Parts: sequence; structure tokens; C-alpha cells
Amino acid sequence: MRALITLMGIIAPTTVLAATEAAARVDNSGIFVWVFLGFCALIVVAQVVPAVLLLTGMVKGVVSVVKDEMVTVKN
Repeated sequence: MRALITLMGIIAPTTVLAATEAAARVDNSGIFVWVFLGFCALIVVAQVVPAVLLLTGMVKGVVSVVKDEMVTVKN
């Protein structure tokens, strides 16, 4: 247990230093990079919306079939 506490005492400060160094990185991306990333995000959203609508339709269909089967079995 003591070895684990010592190891954590050694590792914790180094991870904090690594995180602050990564956060201090300067981003020199121009406007075209941000436009490209925005366009990519738009494509992803345009693909996700119909997929979610299709998935909800399929779930509603399965639930209605299961409900009908449950009513048939009870009668």
C-alpha cells in the first residue's frame, strides 16, 4: 500500500505538468481550416439526423408489434 501511495505521489505531478504543457500549445489555424472543419461537422450532422429518425421509426414499429402480440397472447 505504501508503494502505491509513493508511486501515485511521483506520477501525479508529472501528469499535471504534461497537461499544462499540452494546453499551452498555440493553434495557428487559419480561417480556411475552421471553415473546412465546420463543413465536416455539417456533413456529420446531416447524416445523423436521418439516422436518428429512422431508428426511432424502427423502435416504434417493433414496440407496436410487440404490443399487438402481447394483446393476442392475453386473449
